[in-house]
Amino acid sequence: MKLNDLKNITDDFKSSDLMPVLFTGHGSPMNGIEDNEFTEYWKKLGNEIAKPTAVLCISAHWLTKGTKITAMTAPKTIHDFGGFPQALFDVQYPAPGDPTLAQETASLIKSTHVGLDHEWGLDHGTWSVVRQMYPEANIPVLQLSIDYGKPAAYHYALAKELAGLRKKGVLIIGSGNMIHNLRMIAWDKAQLPEYGFDWAIELNAKFKELILNGNHEPIINYQHFGIAGQYAIPTPDHYYPLLYSLGLQNSKEQAAIFNDKAVMGSLTMTSVRIG
Repeated sequence: MKLNDLKNITDDFKSSDLMPVLFTGHGSPMNGIEDNEFTEYWKKLGNEIAKPTAVLCISAHWLTKGTKITAMTAPKTIHDFGGFPQALFDVQYPAPGDPTLAQETASLIKSTHVGLDHEWGLDHGTWSVVRQMYPEANIPVLQLSIDYGKPAAYHYALAKELAGLRKKGVLIIGSGNMIHNLRMIAWDKAQLPEYGFDWAIELNAKFKELILNGNHEPIINYQHFGIAGQYAIPTPDHYYPLLYSLGLQNSKEQAAIFNDKAVMGSLTMTSVRIG
């Protein structure tokens, strides 16, 4: 089956038959335990969206050679950060895995081999968001890795092969940040509710315009965003999850923006709901 064939099949589904797709700006790991405007919206989504059969997350924090999917029955909670309060390291999110769904997902992807992984688990790009949405940890959660040696267009195309999961009630979440430059963070502005450098505000507005108009081509070719793009996306690890989410949008669906704020100058929490 060609990618266009799979897209056409998914486009034929009624929108009401498909689970939404999310891209969440996950920001600081502290969002996994804090109550703030961003996490409150995640909780709201957890209540609004029909209970999924499973969650599949593409996190900025699992970069691999080749593509892998977690396939264990009980994924561990990964604390992949440092310098935060002990309360954050104490968090456990004991959501089950789903080895059968992992195998089914791997078989959907024809463009590359997908390895069944039994070592990784759930990193903070996943659990910091999902535990706020589904605190009871009673929904299976899987992660799909990002083959970091591949270009943006590859990831956008691969996402389309996952489209059939939406018909099965799987909630797919890309978790990263559209604008993510840790080296330029304004730590002295950390307590401000909203603060963005001019280039971050400029590019954030451009991203929203393109997403709301369904114009994905410039987003895939992000290297052409000039100086603002170089500042905003010094490395594409937090950017690629956005491409997975946008790649799953079909021609009948609209996108909506939420959590649309810049923080500490060089990060944006701007997020997208599709469907």
